[in-house]
Amino acid sequence: MCGIISYVGRKKAGPIIFAGLRRLEYRGYDSAGIVTVDKGKFHRVRSVGNIDALSKKLGKKELKGSYGIGHTRWATHGGVTLENAHPHYGEDGEVAVAHNGIIENYRELKEKYLKNHTFKSQTDTEVLAHLIEKFAKEMSLKKAVEKVLALVTGTYGLAVVSVKEPNKLIVARLGSPLAIGIGEKEYFVASDATPILPYTREIIYLDDQEYAEITLDGCQIYKLNQGKVAKESQTIDWSAEEAQKEGFEHFMLKEIHDQPKVIQDAFRGRLREKIGSSYMGGFNMTDKQAREIDRIVLLACGTASYACMVGEYVFERLAKIPTDFEVGSEFRYRNPILDEKTLVFSVSQSGETLDTLVSQREAKRKGANVRGLVNVVGSTIAREADGGTYIHAGPELSVASSKAFTNMVTVLIMYALYFGRLHDLSFEDGLKIIEEFKKLPQKMESILKEAPKIKKLAQKYSKYKNFLYLGRGINFPIALEGSHKLKELSYIHSEAYPAGEMKHGANALLASDFPVVAIATKNDLYDKMESNLQEVKARKSPILAIATKGDKKIQKTVSDVIYIPKTIEILEPILNVIPLQLFAYYVSVDLKRNIDQPRNLAKSVTVE
Repeated sequence: MCGIISYVGRKKAGPIIFAGLRRLEYRGYDSAGIVTVDKGKFHRVRSVGNIDALSKKLGKKELKGSYGIGHTRWATHGGVTLENAHPHYGEDGEVAVAHNGIIENYRELKEKYLKNHTFKSQTDTEVLAHLIEKFAKEMSLKKAVEKVLALVTGTYGLAVVSVKEPNKLIVARLGSPLAIGIGEKEYFVASDATPILPYTREIIYLDDQEYAEITLDGCQIYKLNQGKVAKESQTIDWSAEEAQKEGFEHFMLKEIHDQPKVIQDAFRGRLREKIGSSYMGGFNMTDKQAREIDRIVLLACGTASYACMVGEYVFERLAKIPTDFEVGSEFRYRNPILDEKTLVFSVSQSGETLDTLVSQREAKRKGANVRGLVNVVGSTIAREADGGTYIHAGPELSVASSKAFTNMVTVLIMYALYFGRLHDLSFEDGLKIIEEFKKLPQKMESILKEAPKIKKLAQKYSKYKNFLYLGRGINFPIALEGSHKLKELSYIHSEAYPAGEMKHGANALLASDFPVVAIATKNDLYDKMESNLQEVKARKSPILAIATKGDKKIQKTVSDVIYIPKTIEILEPILNVIPLQLFAYYVSVDLKRNIDQPRNLAKSVTVE
């Protein structure tokens, strides 16, 4: 949500910043802007809409200067207008600021320090710009930023430049991520590593309450009210090429097709056939300590929450440990009961989901063992957890998640296998799970080969205005995720139910213009699911079923079938979700939606 890209060096800053904004599009935004500095003057261009609109506004105009800042904004304070687009100036136009996050006390700051100032926007960010500029008239830019940060309540990822201090960039972070890329006599700052990778793989991630003064001569990092901080850079192993579409029409489709490969990255080196278990590096807990865990809590939001619902089922099935899934945005507003025998997993693709992060912090305050499960190396959840596991899905640039969801489920199942083997899960059962895990990539490839058939089905069903998704047991969360994908990508109203609950209300919705997508694979609940589908059929709703290959019986009940290979029940979600992802994708293509950047959504949600 929102994105910052900044540069200081010896090259022209404008083209570098513009290219960086392109690579940040996946975060979600509604306006964009760039400021560069040359010979004591700002050069700014801003636009409402996407980066193409900014490009048209730029035209052949050159943004002169070798340092500057850029921003993609997602509206919070004030509407989607040119005046509200970032970067913002101070009152005298001597300081420019780009800001992610929310300043909660901006009105109080405005009233106390800026009574006579004239503001051109409705944003909280412009208050920061005015305040920094005001203090910078009496002290250095660094000290001015430091003073303002001490006054601020809220969250920020901040980039500041001044016409008075050439070739200098001040950046700061509290709750909104910032990464600093280290080049040869040049530095890049961005909301994540993606726009930095074409130039350098050496990255420093700022932690909360840290800020940096960056010049041509170096980068010095400070902790608010504590002084200088020594930090080592990390080498990122994602290539810039990995973040490209590789011939696919959209990032979303590429990432769906990435899944057979990235699931191997998730379980490679972690499955232990000799003992029928798994080894999770970074877990930071001995077997003895793990055996003392008597409760597991899974924290997540959005798509990650459905992965956790699968995890809840699998932990109890394999490990027989009471497990609860909790929505990150609600968890800390209760009074959760946690202790030293509770293990909490914070699950997030970006590792920056603020609702999950603050709930993780609450869990730590209450004495629980906290572990992160994230995709982005060096993200805040990963750094603040007591340990954890990277899911190794690689860059996921489409706003709607696909491969990260699959790898989250995979890693959670491997953790459940580990805990199961510490308790009563037999070696034979553990080995069977491992053997079936290793067959998944090939089975996933076979489902992806059905894409042309799924595309035709999507074209058939795209005319409908409402959908209902049904699942039972471990597949109910997959029904939720399938429905979630359809509404995210296509903007069609969709909801999901446990199939056994239909008779308690949802049957009232069923009609010939209300199709049902049902997960009806062969498992212990198949007969129950078939009965539920007979109820749907009796009410004339068209039924599209996900079924196990070879199941001819189901054709008598449903309108259309997508077949998937057979696997063991606890691994079914990994296969069942793929046709639902493809279905949502192709429905949305048929409706000509903006696939990779759905309206009103963002990839990394860093506000509450």
